[in-house]
Amino acid sequence: MQPTATVLVYSDDSNTREQVRLATGRRPAPDVPAVEFVECATPAAVVRELDKGGIDVCVLDGEAVPMGGMGLCRQIKDEVFNCPPVLVLIGRPQDAWLATWSRAEAAVTHPVDPVEFAASLASLLRRKALLGA
Repeated sequence: MQPTATVLVYSDDSNTREQVRLATGRRPAPDVPAVEFVECATPAAVVRELDKGGIDVCVLDGEAVPMGGMGLCRQIKDEVFNCPPVLVLIGRPQDAWLATWSRAEAAVTHPVDPVEFAASLASLLRRKALLGA
């Protein structure tokens, strides 16, 4: 059986979570593992899933309510030991500096562009594999 990567997707909007799943497909690139998703609609659910372990990459919606993905990213980077890499979805390219503030490893604009998103996610999965985390 081939290895899989577990990607946590946080958004209060089920359509955004679906866009992420569709943009990823079975695997974002041929040289990375197939992806399984863990979907979360609340910040508490994200923390609960991260505490369980086994998450390879987080995708956080910067426009989520009541807590945006960038604020949540900063929180989990402070609170979760060996926090997985984070890709945030930002509302506009000008918000990239906020993604840097949040300590996210990558950011793409929303609505999700499948090619850009898959490339960013694959890059984070490769990085995770190289670090052996």
